[in-house]
Amino acid sequence: MQTLEAIRHDWALDEIEAVYTLPLPELVFRAQTVHRAHHDPLLVQGCALLSVKTGGCAEDCAYCPQSSRYETGVARGPLMSVDETLAAAEAARAGGATRFCMGAAWRSAPRGAQFERVLEMVRGVRALGLEACCTLGMLSAVQAQSLAEAGLTAYNHNLDTSPEFYGTIITTRTYEDRLETLALVRDAGITVCCGGIIGMGEALSDRLGLLAQLAGQDPHPESVPINVLVRIAGTPLSDAEPLDPLELVRMIATARILMPRSIVRLSAGRLSLSDEAQALCFLAGASSIFIGDRLLTTGNPETERDRELLDRLGMRLRTKPVAA
Repeated sequence: MQTLEAIRHDWALDEIEAVYTLPLPELVFRAQTVHRAHHDPLLVQGCALLSVKTGGCAEDCAYCPQSSRYETGVARGPLMSVDETLAAAEAARAGGATRFCMGAAWRSAPRGAQFERVLEMVRGVRALGLEACCTLGMLSAVQAQSLAEAGLTAYNHNLDTSPEFYGTIITTRTYEDRLETLALVRDAGITVCCGGIIGMGEALSDRLGLLAQLAGQDPHPESVPINVLVRIAGTPLSDAEPLDPLELVRMIATARILMPRSIVRLSAGRLSLSDEAQALCFLAGASSIFIGDRLLTTGNPETERDRELLDRLGMRLRTKPVAA
């Protein structure tokens, strides 16, 4: 079992299962104890996520409305201008965000003028005093180094699920492809943002397998987003069974115990959660939310609604970035 002194990277699946399946009061208590040892339990980081290039992706991720393979009503758009992006970043900062994330629907980040524009976006976001995060698909070593030199704080590249279930969800990119990109990001000196999605029809063993992959990284990902599937009409997972919110609480609590220093992020799917479920997620060790009413192409609670909830809980948004 996790102690407050130990940071481990060798968690076995049976150990992870023993944590995940604890009686919920015991699990949340242990997670909150670890959380308090490494984080301020009353602070939540506000992040904003902007789709800087929407739709037309060649991949077949079964959850994604931006895939060109599905009819979801998401229109394909060009890469945004730097000025548009920085205007959105300024608005996010004014709304309480200290981290600004830019997502582009690419299988791999392109070379040339478009990538240079992204680098300019990164430099501009950092100049605003915000953490800058990107998710652009797979990278080359040269691209990862260029992003690092531009000042990128974090690169998001989720594993999504376990290696065993992955092929059920995605066939156009391998698990090894994802791990290779994560290694390039780490080698370039950029912090890693890596998590997954639950509620896609996976078994408990797949959730445990995802956690094992994340907790086995050395160092652990600095940022671990836990997403709940947003069921989008036109995608293969549009009819997936709704997730029991307590499973999300268990996932967050287990991630907190396995990766004590990481920021566990309550990410996509919050519109499906009650205030009480969100409160349990914070108790379980989540310390980050996306603010603003859109996450790439899906809905998200409005910023004022989030502020009201945090006020009721006696919690507040961070006023300064977490990372330098």
